[in-house]
Amino acid sequence: MSTVDDATRDLLLLMPRLVGRAKRLPVPPEFQSMALGPRHLSLLALLLFDGPLTVNELAERLRVAPTTVSLMIGELSRKGVLERREDDNDRRRRIVTIATAKRPAIEDWLGHGAGAWRAALEPLTPAQRALFVETLRAYERAVESPPAT
Repeated sequence: MSTVDDATRDLLLLMPRLVGRAKRLPVPPEFQSMALGPRHLSLLALLLFDGPLTVNELAERLRVAPTTVSLMIGELSRKGVLERREDDNDRRRRIVTIATAKRPAIEDWLGHGAGAWRAALEPLTPAQRALFVETLRAYERAVESPPAT
């Protein structure tokens, strides 16, 4: 059993390698001029993984305000990456999906990461998966908070 310091040391070595690998994923040529940030990639990954969603569903899953999601969707729609259509069940709502023409490039680009997470998480129990995800969220919160003086 490793100590907290042993596990911290392992993660301090592992995290930069993971981030480095993620940064080396080649951006498909048709997206290179779009200046996509992490928030765009999260939105695209959700649509790729979960399929068409409403603005509110995306906002909830991304943990941001619906107005933020609407702005991103508008930006990506104007660039032909996303499509919006009326919800057949409620015409006031809009369903957002990846544009058919862009789907193959996005699948090639982001699909491998989803498959890698799936392979890593599959052998874990539901409780272990929940603990892993919550541990990463706790790390994110700790990194965001100012250091103790």
